[in-house]
Order: sequence, then structure tokens, then C-alpha cells
Amino acid sequence: MPPSDRIRDHAGQSATTVAAHRARRRLRADQARQLADLLRHQLLAGGFPDGTLPHETTLATDYRATRNTVRQALDLLRAEGLVDRLPGVGTVVVGQKYPHGLDRLMGLAETLREHGRVTNEVRAMGPASAPAPVAERLQVHPGTDVLYIERLRRLNGLPLSLDLTYIPLDIGTALLGADLENTDVFRLLETITGRRLGHAEITLEAVSADAHSAAVLEAPHGAAVLMLERLTHLADGRPVDLEFIRFRGDRITMSGLLHRSL
Repeated sequence: MPPSDRIRDHAGQSATTVAAHRARRRLRADQARQLADLLRHQLLAGGFPDGTLPHETTLATDYRATRNTVRQALDLLRAEGLVDRLPGVGTVVVGQKYPHGLDRLMGLAETLREHGRVTNEVRAMGPASAPAPVAERLQVHPGTDVLYIERLRRLNGLPLSLDLTYIPLDIGTALLGADLENTDVFRLLETITGRRLGHAEITLEAVSADAHSAAVLEAPHGAAVLMLERLTHLADGRPVDLEFIRFRGDRITMSGLLHRSL
């Protein structure tokens, strides 16, 4: 074989070896992500009541994975702040997420009452001219004054969400002297109007925390937060509460019960 052919043959074999190695790495990364998803569900559902995950060898056997795949999966959970490695102990659960249901219309304190005490730090409150998108959603004229409220909401003292709320002023004026630090706006709206809340339209998406939100929520700048936009109506259909809520993604999970209909 001429030298040039031997060089090309060697180069071809090397390229094949590199491609195969990269394919194996991608496969292991895929498997690690799949395993991390399964373990995340278990630990958030209380599947490890003593707070300690099984040994890596046990996990590898249970999930028919390699030790390297298990280590990569645990590294992913460690990066999320859910587990940590303690010398002489093993992998332990260090993070907790709180369940927020999407199939019932409830305030945050009502939703999380089994998990601790929700308190509110009112950062801003007062009349503000309604921007066009807000006016349209609340069915008031653009530029009409509405009540604007900005609250930092904590669960057991830990920052959980930053809520920006807009309420028609004919209803919102009565909130100015209310106990917003310890009471959900939903309860206050029903008390003020003498009517029940009816339904809400929601949109949920992941956004990056801007500098202000990150500072208030004590989260890294640019961290992923869950943005819940919710327009709540009274039982008669009138829109009364437009909210933009930024949840710390590492402290909350969203869940609901869906029924299929065609």
C-alpha cells in the first residue's frame, strides 16, 4: 500500500474512533438525563424518607445503568441544588420544591398551607396609570388609574415569588388599608366585593431572572424562573386581578389533573 493510502486509511480509522467515542458520550449523557428525571421525581415525592439516596452501585443495578451514568445523573441533581455528596454518608437530599396546583383557583397561602407560613413583603403599592395591555385585560380605558402592588412572597422565611398585581381602582382602593402582609389578595377581593371569584386564565413559561428580580428573590442573575401570568375574574365574569408572578424555579413545582376531550 502506498504511504499516502496508509495515511488516509489511518486518518479514516481515527475519525471513526473519534465519532464512536462521541456517540458513546452522547448516549451516556442521554441516559444520565433520563435517570436524573426519574430520581428527581422520587426525591420530590418523598421517595427517600431518610433523606439519603441508595449507593451508586444499588442505583446502577436498580436502573440497569453504568456507574458512570449514575454519577452523571447525580451530578445533574447536584447542580440543581437538590442533592449533595457528604463524605462517609453518601448522596443526601438537600433541596425541596413545593407543589403548586394548577387545577384549582387558590391564593399562595391557601395552596401551600400544609408546607408552612406564607408572608408578604409589600415593596410597592399605589395608584398607577394602566398601560394599554393591562387596561385591555382589565377592561378599563387605557391610562385609567389602577392599583399596582409589588410583593415579595416568602415561605417559611425563604423567598419564593415576586408578584406584580394590577386591580381596578374601584375595588383596589379598599385594599390600601388591608393586611396584605399576612393575607392573600384573593381572600381580600372576595371580602371587599362580597362575591366569589370565578375563574382565571393562566399562562406559564420559563424566563431568565432580570437583575431586579434576581436580587429580590436572592437568585443568580439569569437563573430560570417560572413566570405565571394570571387574569382572575369574579363569578359574574368581571376581570379584577391581573398578576405577573415570578417563582424561583428551584423551589416550586407546577402540577394539575388533565382530562382528555376531543
